[in-house]
Amino acid sequence: MTKIVREPRVYLVGRQTINDAELERFLADHAVASWNTDTDVAGQKLCEVAGRVCYMSFARPRPGGNATYLHHILEVGHGSVLEHAVWNFIIAGVSRSFTHELIRHRAGFGYSQLSQRYVDESTADFVEPDIIADDPECHAVFEAAMADAHAAYTKLVERLTARLADIEDKTMRRKMARQAARCVLPNATETKIFVTANARALRHFIELRCNEFAEPEIRKVAGLVCEILQNDAPHVFGDYRFRTLPDGSRVAETEFRKV
Repeated sequence: MTKIVREPRVYLVGRQTINDAELERFLADHAVASWNTDTDVAGQKLCEVAGRVCYMSFARPRPGGNATYLHHILEVGHGSVLEHAVWNFIIAGVSRSFTHELIRHRAGFGYSQLSQRYVDESTADFVEPDIIADDPECHAVFEAAMADAHAAYTKLVERLTARLADIEDKTMRRKMARQAARCVLPNATETKIFVTANARALRHFIELRCNEFAEPEIRKVAGLVCEILQNDAPHVFGDYRFRTLPDGSRVAETEFRKV
């Protein structure tokens, strides 16, 4: 049984760790007696390490700790050091319209998406835009269209599987049927995508997509990603402030744009 999905979900499933022993070995090899920072977040620490390598400033840290150091990085726009901090997300409850837009973000991003060739989409859900859901007549049209698409997909898979019965490899038979039948599925079909991105690329994504001019679905996701990262790495993403738009959606704004 398929259902209509209204809200995306974002899962932070991975973050970096630090090899402290190797970092200490590097510092010892370069006559740095000791260096410490006051963050336990690996991404924040690695950004500071990367920045300090540029000037070998480990022995002369300014006061204020990691937060002050990374705030200065944002102020001066030294964004390259932010490329060393990486997070991994699974995004679900989103449409293929959304992923078509998301994967336009190339530099600093990596993707692995649910395959319609291998996954049986007869159980697929469909993502309904708020502007359609809020209008009863539009919602009825959407519901009917999704039901028709689902019925067409299911019928095609059944028919094609029967036609391909002479192919002994069952996996190949299923794949051939599904990859052909998926042509009738709409952009509203729900999907899942695994995303890996660095801090600089994520900041760029948030600024472009958690913006009043962005498409509503990707704006929702960008807001969720920003919220997660603010909690996980406040020294890198804490400068963003949310503002609510007249339609109830929100945008994220910062004075440190295009870092």
